[in-house]
Amino acid sequence: QVQLVESGGGLAQPGGSLRLSCAASGFIFSNYAMTWARQAPGKGLEWVSVIFKDDSDTYYSESVKDRFTISRDNADNMLYLQLNNLKPEDTALYYCAKGRPQLTRDIWRIRAMYDSWGQGTQVTVSS
Repeated sequence: QVQLVESGGGLAQPGGSLRLSCAASGFIFSNYAMTWARQAPGKGLEWVSVIFKDDSDTYYSESVKDRFTISRDNADNMLYLQLNNLKPEDTALYYCAKGRPQLTRDIWRIRAMYDSWGQGTQVTVSS
């Protein structure tokens, strides 16, 4: 079965960096788009970034653009999110998710376009 396991979260200072990882198994990883989303306490899900099969095809929300970088290693079935210049408002539980085959760049922010989710990794940004 599909399994997604996030790691790499932790406590960082404002302006600091973290690298999140998502280990994927149970499906042909290279065939699917993958996304990172986050949820802060008391708030709804916020889409962070998506990467399609062609790993040069990536999109970001405005709140993280130019600070976060999504990438994938299809040989190792790994998804990554590099978080730079962290801000307190980046504090959230970060999830990776597997896209459905019909996912396109126009609808990457729709929850129904993802069929499997990890358990999340906590990122806390505080001085």
